[in-house]
Amino acid sequence: MPDRSESESRKLLRRLRDTLAEPGQGQERLDRITGLIADSMCTDVCSIYLFRDRETLELCATRGLKPESVHRTRMRLGEGLVGRVARTATAVNTADAPSERGFRYMPETGEEIYSSFLGVPIQRLGEKLGVLVVQSREARAYSEDEVYALDVTAMVLAEMTELGAFVSDDTPIAAPHKHPVMLRGGSGQEGTAEGHVWLHEPRVVVTNLVNDDPVAETARLREAVEKLRVSVDDLLRLTAGADKEQREILEAYRMFAKSRGWLRRMEQSIESGLSAEAAVEKEQSEARARLQLAPDPYLRERLHDLDDLSNRLLRILTGQGSDTGAVMPDRPILVARNIGPGELLEYGKKLKGVVLEEGSVGSHAAVVARALAIPLVVHCDTITTEALNGDSVIVDGDEGVVHLRPDDSVAAAFRDKIVMQTQAAARFAELRDRPAVARCGTAVSLHMNAGIMADLPSLKGSGAEGVGLFRTELQFLLRNSMPRRSDLAALYARVLKAAEGRRVAFRTLDIGSDKVMPYMNRPEEPNPAMGWRAVRVGLDKTGVMRMQLQALIRAAAGRPLTVMFPLVAEHGEFVAARDILLREIDREAHLGHPLPSRLEVGAMLETPSLAFAPDAFFQMADFISVGGNDLKQFFFAADRENELVRRRYDTLSISFLTFLQTIVRRCAESGTHLSFCGEDAGRPIDALAMAGIGMRTLSMRPASIGPVKDLILRADLGEIAALVEDAKRLGVASLRPQLTDYVRGLSPA
Repeated sequence: MPDRSESESRKLLRRLRDTLAEPGQGQERLDRITGLIADSMCTDVCSIYLFRDRETLELCATRGLKPESVHRTRMRLGEGLVGRVARTATAVNTADAPSERGFRYMPETGEEIYSSFLGVPIQRLGEKLGVLVVQSREARAYSEDEVYALDVTAMVLAEMTELGAFVSDDTPIAAPHKHPVMLRGGSGQEGTAEGHVWLHEPRVVVTNLVNDDPVAETARLREAVEKLRVSVDDLLRLTAGADKEQREILEAYRMFAKSRGWLRRMEQSIESGLSAEAAVEKEQSEARARLQLAPDPYLRERLHDLDDLSNRLLRILTGQGSDTGAVMPDRPILVARNIGPGELLEYGKKLKGVVLEEGSVGSHAAVVARALAIPLVVHCDTITTEALNGDSVIVDGDEGVVHLRPDDSVAAAFRDKIVMQTQAAARFAELRDRPAVARCGTAVSLHMNAGIMADLPSLKGSGAEGVGLFRTELQFLLRNSMPRRSDLAALYARVLKAAEGRRVAFRTLDIGSDKVMPYMNRPEEPNPAMGWRAVRVGLDKTGVMRMQLQALIRAAAGRPLTVMFPLVAEHGEFVAARDILLREIDREAHLGHPLPSRLEVGAMLETPSLAFAPDAFFQMADFISVGGNDLKQFFFAADRENELVRRRYDTLSISFLTFLQTIVRRCAESGTHLSFCGEDAGRPIDALAMAGIGMRTLSMRPASIGPVKDLILRADLGEIAALVEDAKRLGVASLRPQLTDYVRGLSPA
């Protein structure tokens, strides 16, 4: 790379800075910039193309092409040389443009007299904003210094476009973050909310783009990089006992932070005239463009490492911490790449919704969102780069869709939907104290799922008859060390007190798979969902299980206690876990502690194997709770976190319903109490099918109890059972179409 200490790029950047400082509106500024670049680089043409939407580029300013072609010339992504630059995010430099692959002649521009072409992408952090082009009559390839100068200039234009420098009242040019955007993700929690974006980790805003003293800027960059390296080394020392995956992430951080090439490229950008912050963003944008095109998925995954590291470096350089001083907007919708349950709990009831770029439907962030009764969308790609603090946003958790900066027609439609939901909620509230008895006279007991104390006020308000599932692992996952037995006992006692005598089924520690305690080593497993988790961990780590069971017994303090063990796959596992509990009961008796007035010990049936356990299991278990989420994924061999397959298999599949009927029959024969727990229990039509095949207890999120009760009150469960048998006889794949038609024909409650 040539020495650019006195290069044209630095002179050009200074002229550009001065031009941008002059008064003027969007189009006027763009016109001045194209003239400045053409004059500085001694080219006949300079043109700026910006995206109008994700697929269309528009000529927004030019020096040298016909003025009447501005805002009239458009092309699709990938079309012509300009479209090729935009699609590949790489420069095109050719002395003979017409002979270049993909060349497209646009007669309205008058460009037929120009031979040479140099186009570079205008991009920021992987977001494509447009293309900057220079052209000349003479057939020549542009020099490396000229390519670099145009590239650096494009980077400054990207930052200025991001900041809205070209927004104008008399032209349609707007900053990219002004356009309406619809993003699709996955539904993590149902519901609809309208509000304003609150970024969990606000983007660092770089306003100082050009430097006056490259020596001082280089020194500032090196000092910041050294601080970054020290912080990463400190993190590695602090996580010496962390699991392999965490260590690998931090090692990747260190690899990037200590890369000489990374630092050298940023220093070269400073030599060319950029500030230290702008140099970091330029390298981040270019590396993002390279990694996004990489065929190796491992390399593409390193994007997150690079982004995190670059953002850390920018925060050091700018002094901008996570707290930027911005005031949380009214009706905040939290937007984050990912978030832990503890961080989400800190926000609490202030939030109206959550949108995650990553996340999963089974994550504990999703559990907390359900506890807070706010809609959640996960796997929402690019949301953290598309959204800005304060942007208007609509979250449709029912469909897994996010409308960012929605236009008036979209907002009006969703406001109508929210009004209808509010009216329905008021109608369901009137049913709160009414038992869920179908028209045929059959009663169905509706319970709620919970995991934190914030859930418990919903017990009375929702009309739930009890807590069918209390997840106990959140208290382990929210801490940096193993909780003390006394703390757990106090928490469980508060839960029982809040339940006011209603039954609470405590599920013992369900960790493993995506639930990892930070202070516990996790083995390397090829398929964690089917690996060392739940009761398997408890039976191998009996000390942890015993401590938790002691806390539960002491919390009961003479009250009834219900305990269920998760992911029991065979009779022997249940026998072993139950024996540990009974030994702890004996131990507490010897210590003189009060014992539960009644003890129920059950199992969660989440694997098909347990449905075929010997009769002795069904006779020994006081109750069985079908864990629908895991059971369905194992029954269909479809990972519930995999968006490619998780929606492929229907809960109302006749094969799955037939399997559930086997469980209903076996429990009826042994007199074992049976319930169904999971997301499907909270979907009214699915819940109706479960009740129709004989599930007389359903456990769901509190907000679902009203809609489910409303439908059960209007239905005849005998008619549902007949529909199931008809579907079997006819050989249909799913009961859903027939059951949906049945529900449409029901009279209001």
